[in-house]
Amino acid sequence: MLLKSIQAGVIAASLLASPVVFAQKADSPQSKKDLIARLLKLQQPAIEALTMSVLTRPVQELAAKAAPALRNVPEARREAVAKQIDTDLKKFVDDNAKPLVDKGLKLAPSTMGVALDEKFTEDELKQLLAWLESPVSRKFAESSQELQSIYTKKLIDDNGKALDDKFTALQANVAKQLGLEPAPAQPGASAAKPAAKPAPTPKK
Repeated sequence: MLLKSIQAGVIAASLLASPVVFAQKADSPQSKKDLIARLLKLQQPAIEALTMSVLTRPVQELAAKAAPALRNVPEARREAVAKQIDTDLKKFVDDNAKPLVDKGLKLAPSTMGVALDEKFTEDELKQLLAWLESPVSRKFAESSQELQSIYTKKLIDDNGKALDDKFTALQANVAKQLGLEPAPAQPGASAAKPAAKPAPTPKK
């Protein structure tokens, strides 16, 4: 499951990659190829962030699934086991981050470059670059995380408690249908919690 998730995400990530050299239509003028190269290079932070999210998402899911199982570990060993699991998960991410990002970047030649070449005219690429390279576009990109945080916090403040109560009831109902004892409610267990911060981009 982890491998499939990573493979699918890297393929998606390749659509935002940024190598300078890529396969394009044979009849594309060099001027258009140069525009596409500039456009792809601007997307390098996006490909790296997306690839990291692909890597960390299944790890986070594994951590979430492991948490309830810790209750079955003898209390004397529970803290040590939890720390070891955290260490193993972090090591997995650290060991695989840079290699996966590098592979993701290399997937772009036959995907993003060709798609841009086929779907955009040279004039449209110039217009797109003019916007992406403008101070306003950069300011908007820098502000996007803050805007999302403000929105998410207000959404949770207004609706989180109600959704938590409903999610707890849902857990109890599912457990009852399965003939299981409902697990103790976990703080913030519902979907109504802030989105995880994107994993830091690995240094090259």
